[in-house]
Amino acid sequence: MLSRLTGLGRDVLIATRFGADAYTDVFNIAFRIPNLLRRMFAEGAFSQAFVPILAEYKNKQGEAATKDLVDHVATLMTWTLVVTCVLGIIGAPVLLYFMAKGYVGQATEFNVAIIMTRIMFPYIGFMSMVALAGGILNTWREFKVAAFTPVLYNLSSIAASLFLAPYLEQPIYALAIAVFVGGVLQLGIQVPALLKIGMLPKISFRVGAAWQDEGVRRIVRNMVPAILAVSATQISIAINTSIASSLTTGSTTWLANADRLMEFPTALLGVALGTILLPGLAKAHSDGDTAEYSDLLDWGLRLTFLLALPAAVGLATIPEALTATLYHYSKYSDHAVQMTSNALVAYGLGLLGLIVVKILAPGFYGKQDIRTPVKIAVAVMLVTQALNYVFVPYFAHAGLALSVGLGACVNAIFLYTGLRKRGIYQPRKGWPMFLLKLLAALLLMAGIALWTSSQFQWLSMRNTPILRIAALGFVIVSCAATYFAALALMGFRPRDFRKVTRV
Repeated sequence: MLSRLTGLGRDVLIATRFGADAYTDVFNIAFRIPNLLRRMFAEGAFSQAFVPILAEYKNKQGEAATKDLVDHVATLMTWTLVVTCVLGIIGAPVLLYFMAKGYVGQATEFNVAIIMTRIMFPYIGFMSMVALAGGILNTWREFKVAAFTPVLYNLSSIAASLFLAPYLEQPIYALAIAVFVGGVLQLGIQVPALLKIGMLPKISFRVGAAWQDEGVRRIVRNMVPAILAVSATQISIAINTSIASSLTTGSTTWLANADRLMEFPTALLGVALGTILLPGLAKAHSDGDTAEYSDLLDWGLRLTFLLALPAAVGLATIPEALTATLYHYSKYSDHAVQMTSNALVAYGLGLLGLIVVKILAPGFYGKQDIRTPVKIAVAVMLVTQALNYVFVPYFAHAGLALSVGLGACVNAIFLYTGLRKRGIYQPRKGWPMFLLKLLAALLLMAGIALWTSSQFQWLSMRNTPILRIAALGFVIVSCAATYFAALALMGFRPRDFRKVTRV
């Protein structure tokens, strides 16, 4: 929650200070490159391959063997990242040629993008090591530090926007510097937590010895299909970024700001629950407890539906209220608010799929089955790009958001079908009535959202930000009260979602 709140604060400040122009577009594009690689290799493929095997070592082979595995993985990762970052800094123009085709002919903007990419590229190295530390801490049931780390990047960006940007000839460079500093801070805060549990990695120059570790080889073998799975998603994002760079100026920034609002519930529900579930699923698999494995997935899905669906309804019904209240200041125009709102509605339509994927995918990863999600991810990538072909000509940048959301829904359906066919997940009784009650509550909430938000002129309240914030608070509280009151009247109780057996 703190991470997402400070992230919103960061984006609001950026929108206010820098607006939605060519330079914010190229910053978002340049940041996508290290961020894409981070998600592909560090938080994505690596975590999926590393955590189940680390949990197996911890539960079966003891602390000494586990520490050796951590040291060897850290050694191999460190030197691989050094080479990767050097190549990325040198090859920044080539990467941007594919990611920002719309700016290739605009020398000034393209050169700014190259400089920012080179400043930010080491971020992938810092964040890959953060992913290693986070995987270790999560396996030891220490979730707080890893969850808190993004706050440091957000605070770094806020500080750079306020105190560094005014002193730079090109102010947008402050945001790139903040990414670098944020990566250093996020890695540094992990060290005391790792020392506390006795798992601070020792990095050596003996890369060959690290490679000989059978546990390391198993992780790498599992990473190969995991990289393919995550790459499919990230390739879609890269293609979408390239398409957005060729649309109207501001399109990349509008999408990025809508994406931030979409990621608020995605991170709070999908990422948080997925992070908690994976070690529990890995332990249940290691213990051979199939009932516990299925129950964990069922608990995660019920909680997700309970909280993700109202979030999706909120994004789809009050997009202007959200966008105007958060971004409509200084350089962020009325037109930018409307364009961001369009993308937000599109994301809202696919929000449930985006979150459910993060609950269902660990169902395969916990059993060290990476190949099935690979096949699904490749199919979904093709579906997403086919949807782009249909939607972008009609909805421009919002079509890109709609394709991502609907593609995620297809992904979720495929994952669910795969888990059921393999007997990994067996839904508990009561799902039809559970969904029917949710639908009734959601319809009531949607009606309240549309009516209350229509009582305010959100764009006209630009000069009264406190009043506009209070109005948005009133709308959100009214929606939440209606939804949860309706559920309470239909028999829902918090204790129904509390039983998590051994999570």
